[in-house]
Amino acid sequence: MRIPDSLLAYADALEQKTQRTFPALAPLAKQCYLNTIETTVKPCDNGDYFVITGDIPALWLRDSSAQLRPYAALCADDEYLREIFRGVIRRHAFYVLLDPYSNAFNEEESSRGHHDDTDFSSPYIWERKYETDSLCASVFLLSDYFDVTADASVLTEDAVKMLRAIVDTFTVEQRHAERSSYYFRRTCRRETDTMPNDGKGRPVGYTGMTWSGFRPSDDRCYYNYLIPANMMAVVAMKKAAALFTAAGDAAYAEKAARLGKEIDEGVKAFGVTDVPGFGRIYAYETDGLGNYVLMDDANSPSLLAAPYLGYCDVHDELYRNTRRFILSKRNPWYFEGAAAKGIGSPHTGENKIWHISLVMQILTSTDEAEKRECLEMLAKTHADTCFMHESFNKDDPADFTRPWFAWANALFAQMLGTL
Repeated sequence: MRIPDSLLAYADALEQKTQRTFPALAPLAKQCYLNTIETTVKPCDNGDYFVITGDIPALWLRDSSAQLRPYAALCADDEYLREIFRGVIRRHAFYVLLDPYSNAFNEEESSRGHHDDTDFSSPYIWERKYETDSLCASVFLLSDYFDVTADASVLTEDAVKMLRAIVDTFTVEQRHAERSSYYFRRTCRRETDTMPNDGKGRPVGYTGMTWSGFRPSDDRCYYNYLIPANMMAVVAMKKAAALFTAAGDAAYAEKAARLGKEIDEGVKAFGVTDVPGFGRIYAYETDGLGNYVLMDDANSPSLLAAPYLGYCDVHDELYRNTRRFILSKRNPWYFEGAAAKGIGSPHTGENKIWHISLVMQILTSTDEAEKRECLEMLAKTHADTCFMHESFNKDDPADFTRPWFAWANALFAQMLGTL
């Protein structure tokens, strides 16, 4: 497909800018920025657009939204790019209305992907891991586009129905055990790919937060109130309220605003704990019954990403305390090695640092020395591929996972634009 002229022009400018600001990363700038549009976006026969993650031929709601995010600002003056965004938004609406509990989808009714024991199935579904952040991503995608263009044509009947379905699903999942029919069981070697308690997850108490079965890594939650995802949901509900208002749906605008307030109150009341040496910090997960998982995962939404998501200010004391904790060895998924230091993920195991976490560290830092250190690590750990990867060994960047991971490339290019 043809690449929008605005993206080509910006890619050239980004390369030139990076050559001035951090020359070692200039060879990565253009190709990482264009990676999504050049390799993962496909027009569909009905006029929609389908966005794969890269080396997996399915559309993840989260990934596709993040992959397109660096392009949104250019939609104001490029009708062809607007067409692509509208087509992806229509596709998101179709999938969410088909099943708000699925995280990844096929382009056609091919039945490709995973076939798990759960309460709904469709040949469009690649995987049915319920992740709060997936639905947030669809809201972010629509809001990113509308905020730049004020293009009311995107607020179609299906788009508004999608937003309502997201509000309704989050509301149901505030009381998962009492109201939700969702369960998920998979026969597999990885314990983190299935859910305990006959697929319903561990017991939780009511907090006002909304329940999530899985993390952004697609690993199951240990305790099912995932704090970063709830942070993202707070922001998503503010965005949804504004979109409902623009669409003339005052009732759901009020519902979304109220739901966001309830979730936020839950985060602050149940998602914060005291840790000696750090003070009060955000937990990664809680069950609302006094139990916590204290860590961070490189996948966004993460605790590190809270300001990037729009949840809090980078100078917020609670965030600063949390940031010190998760960028220390007290975080079990923080690694230091000969090649780099940074946050990894249980998804890729011990001693693997994620490029996404290094980029997010730059995007949320106020310290120029810290930013430069992370930039230098990025320049030294792409294994001469000039692309970002999922993860790499802390001692050997040539030992990496996922050579074609468009989300990481997109976030990296977005970060370069801020330098």
